[in-house]
Amino acid sequence: MKYQKRKKALILLADGTIFHGKSIGKDGTAFGEVCFNTGTTGYQEIFTDPSYFGQLMVTTNAHIGNYGTKGDEIESDSIKISGLICKNFSFNYSRPAGDKSLQEFCDDHNLLVISDIDTRALVSHIRDHGAMNAVISTDVDNVEGLKKQLADVPSMDGLELASQVSTKEPYYFGDENASYKIAALDIGIKKNILRNLAERDAYIKVFPYNSKFEELEAFQPDGYFLSNGPGDPEPLVEAQAVAKEIIKRNLPLFGICLGHQVIALANGISTYKMHNGHRGINHPVKNLVTTKGEITSQNHGFAINREEAENHPDIEITHVHLNDHTVAGLKLKNKNCFSVQYHPEASPGPNDSTYLFDEFIQNIKNN
Repeated sequence: MKYQKRKKALILLADGTIFHGKSIGKDGTAFGEVCFNTGTTGYQEIFTDPSYFGQLMVTTNAHIGNYGTKGDEIESDSIKISGLICKNFSFNYSRPAGDKSLQEFCDDHNLLVISDIDTRALVSHIRDHGAMNAVISTDVDNVEGLKKQLADVPSMDGLELASQVSTKEPYYFGDENASYKIAALDIGIKKNILRNLAERDAYIKVFPYNSKFEELEAFQPDGYFLSNGPGDPEPLVEAQAVAKEIIKRNLPLFGICLGHQVIALANGISTYKMHNGHRGINHPVKNLVTTKGEITSQNHGFAINREEAENHPDIEITHVHLNDHTVAGLKLKNKNCFSVQYHPEASPGPNDSTYLFDEFIQNIKNN
């Protein structure tokens, strides 16, 4: 692709810090919580992951776009990040299987991208000072105006975003003649989760984020699933009510990421906003049941209170994050329910944890 002359651009953080760079493609301004992902591959899946809705994504890998994009390597029907911040942006790509450049993909989805940012310094700043709201813009001569607009952007703490990414109407996924039926509550579900369930002989009906338990129950499912998703789990009172009802009836329940946090809240365990979250494809987790280690794909800015989980008589912590010892998985001792704080479906990432889908199907069989 012919190299374009690019405009000056900047990222302004809520604490007043500014980094300067260049725009890619469209001009404009975008707001969100700035966060970073340490993955070296999988940028297309990351950008389309609903869990990233409302966030400005900093990619720590020095080069982004080298292998282009491919039509089926998506986790939702559109790009979900608010904007992209990178160091070196590759306009051309070399993968034979690719069908368009990353710039074409971003332009198709009207995504604001800025490059030539000192991402090493930016990530160090976020690590030291925590994830915070920010703005990226080509309006570089209007810093004071951008500061005023940024001050009005709500904090991710307390922000309900599942409604922004959830399906509006129920839909089906998989073979209707499959052996098992699963009702999935969509609070930001990824396509690869549905693929993993369908590959295990399941037929899935996906429901909007605010569906009642009775609506899920009417599908007559063999098991229930609570998906990943963006934002603070605490405002998701409808999802918590669904989880409580499923647990009360001792029906097979599996939760991932935001779904894991919803299950914790349904059992009286509080959640909190992390300093800068876990986002990458090489996070080490220990399975306390098997004592084995797993390299996992993670994407979350909230976590559950470990002390409350340890003191809960009905909760067993099954997995811990080895970097900071946060809770990475739990199960209810006397109920058919378990959850993890990471992404066993990966995409992108390693496949160490796909066994969790097998465990869910086995729980359904044993029910």
